[in-house]
Amino acid sequence: MFGIIRPCRHRLSEAMRTEWMAHLCGLCLALRGDHGQFARAATNYDGLVISVLVEAQSPADEGANSWRRTAGPCPLRGMRTASVAKGEGARLAASVSLVLASAKMRDHVADGDGVLARRPVAAAARRVAAKWDRAGARTGADLGFDTAVLVDAVERQAGIEALAGAGTSLLTVTEPTETATAAAFGYTAVLAGRPGNKAPLEEAGRLFGRLAHLLDAVEDLAEDAESGAWNPVAATGTGLAEVRRLCDDAVHGVRLALREVDFASRSQSRLAHVLLAHELERAVDRAFGTAGCGHAGHAAAAGHQDGSPRGAFGPPPVMPPDQMPPGRGTPPGAPPEPPRRGRQRGLIAGCAVWATLFCTCQVCCRDPYFDPWDGQRREGWCHKCDCGDGDCSNCGDCCDCCNCCGNCDCCDCGCDCGC
Repeated sequence: MFGIIRPCRHRLSEAMRTEWMAHLCGLCLALRGDHGQFARAATNYDGLVISVLVEAQSPADEGANSWRRTAGPCPLRGMRTASVAKGEGARLAASVSLVLASAKMRDHVADGDGVLARRPVAAAARRVAAKWDRAGARTGADLGFDTAVLVDAVERQAGIEALAGAGTSLLTVTEPTETATAAAFGYTAVLAGRPGNKAPLEEAGRLFGRLAHLLDAVEDLAEDAESGAWNPVAATGTGLAEVRRLCDDAVHGVRLALREVDFASRSQSRLAHVLLAHELERAVDRAFGTAGCGHAGHAAAAGHQDGSPRGAFGPPPVMPPDQMPPGRGTPPGAPPEPPRRGRQRGLIAGCAVWATLFCTCQVCCRDPYFDPWDGQRREGWCHKCDCGDGDCSNCGDCCDCCNCCGNCDCCDCGCDCGC
């Protein structure tokens, strides 16, 4: 899994979590259905936004049954069935995900990252990337979407990076990514039968692509400096304060573009609104390790005395007990739950139990699971979150404001959540 939109389940209502997982599983199964099991490796959090946008614009009178199907048990869901997204939205998301995943793979091969520095592995990766390009093009053609614009953008990226140096604008480097994501976002309007939405969605997609490129560069900055890999921020000599300004402007631009989109109904557009109007801002904060605007005053208030953003992620926040969902944590004023003292196991027995937990996906999907060595409660990998204290006194957190406080005034995003 990869992507910049990684919503914490504690910030989403139960209905929103179910809907988000339906699109994620739908993308994964669309990849498997059209291109085989290995193609599921291209599943990513950002790709499902394509599926979400198609559904949000589709006529409401089609009924929910036309967008969902019941999928069988899956190890990644703890061997549970689920209602998952289906149809043209999931297939378009699969097509775009394959092509862009192949581009990312070729980029890693060109940079000689990790095991891809070895020639046999690099050769195998190039063959997989070429296969994914062709597979994505086939699915795109079935839907009337020409993936050539994505492939062309990918091919231009390497040439632009080769020419970039100190003083080059970051927006020159991010242009191919912006072009590719603009085409994908814009085509969701055509697929949903709302061509009037194409222009604003292309604008939203262009800025989304800019954010994806910049945040990826910021999060990899220290690692790239250590390994000597090419990084657009370092190569162009752009300061982190300027990068943050570009990211904040892009988030604001996405919100403005969404105002111009004619969604089928408010209820259908809620998830798109949460992901693109709220989670994008959180992705920026997460990458820069801040909790607010990147301008000097806000940065200093967040603990950055020099007004500059810190490294990626920063210290992990703690979920307040009174904001935990029912059944988790302890109620306010109650004594803390004593630690669970399970059976103490040795190295070999613990490894055997851990292998069983891992192979049955309990380490990923069960929340909580119990440590095989000391019996302590552990949080499943898929459930780890970055949520902190809420920003709105009315509802604790504004990112799902449509389901709590009924307005977005506290978020200052200019949207209408009057539901």
